[in-house]
Amino acid sequence: MQNFSLKNPLDMHLHLREGDMLASVLPYTSKSFAAGVIMPNLKTPVCTTKDAKNYESQIRALAPDFQPLMTLYITQGLHAKELEVARASSYKILKLYPKGATTNSSDGIQNILDAQVLEVLEIAQELGFILSIHGESNGFSMDREYEFASVFTTLAKCYPKLKIIIEHMSDHRSIRLLEDFENIFATLTLHHITMDLDDLLGKNLSPHHFCKPILKTKKDKEKLLELALSAHPKVCFGSDSAPHLLQSKLQNGAAGIFSAPCLLESLITLFEEHGALENLQAFVSDNAIKNYQITLEKERIFDFQKTPCTIPKAVKTKDGEIIPLHAEKSLPWSRV
Repeated sequence: MQNFSLKNPLDMHLHLREGDMLASVLPYTSKSFAAGVIMPNLKTPVCTTKDAKNYESQIRALAPDFQPLMTLYITQGLHAKELEVARASSYKILKLYPKGATTNSSDGIQNILDAQVLEVLEIAQELGFILSIHGESNGFSMDREYEFASVFTTLAKCYPKLKIIIEHMSDHRSIRLLEDFENIFATLTLHHITMDLDDLLGKNLSPHHFCKPILKTKKDKEKLLELALSAHPKVCFGSDSAPHLLQSKLQNGAAGIFSAPCLLESLITLFEEHGALENLQAFVSDNAIKNYQITLEKERIFDFQKTPCTIPKAVKTKDGEIIPLHAEKSLPWSRV
């Protein structure tokens, strides 16, 4: 096969940051995806409808053809009235971060099963929200997602009409939750289905492969890849592309992999290698449209040809460089 097309590819978990970094990284997403779910964990989190509208307007001004699907950050201060205002503005995704679990999560929830939080989730269920969760405990890093399964179980049972998303599933032991609960779904990243702990520290320590949830075992990678290649109907693609300046990665060990420059080219290559190209459309678009009930503003077709492309060595911002996943690597497919 020499040519391949994708209709309305979607990135269902995306960090764009703000200011100059937003302007620098957004083109890598807007040229490859019709829409994306925008994470709210900015330095000042997106907690209100007003915040979301302001952030959305910044994104649309820079990328008019790209449809940002905004999210609201769940904090202890979130209340019923704000949820009603958000739904009236067509926002329907809430993001829950355990406090301290990842970048800019200091405003997250300390006790997720707190009565006040559960009351908010009850209202969210009534209003038809989708609950996306960074599902990790504060335990041993390799077991954090597994330990969080009890929280997913409790929430799924308490709120059976609330769609719950296991964001960036990284542990194969989480897969059973998709089968056990009708209202639990998941997103998968490129890095968790193609990389494992050895890619982070098996040879030399690679700070550009450090992320949360951390890369896990070969078995986890293989089982999650099977989910993706089969385009399991409850799973869709969400890159969790998370840019950090080079100095933050090297000096502060910032968690996040900036994968936006190589995503679709890598996925086409991966699915072709495994004889599963016919399932890529569902994985990167159709499943998400169905599961999130997305209405797209316009239809976009993205064409690719089997001509090598080279991933940039770095993306420059006025404050420094961002190193992308697969920097300087040649991939066999490129965007037409």
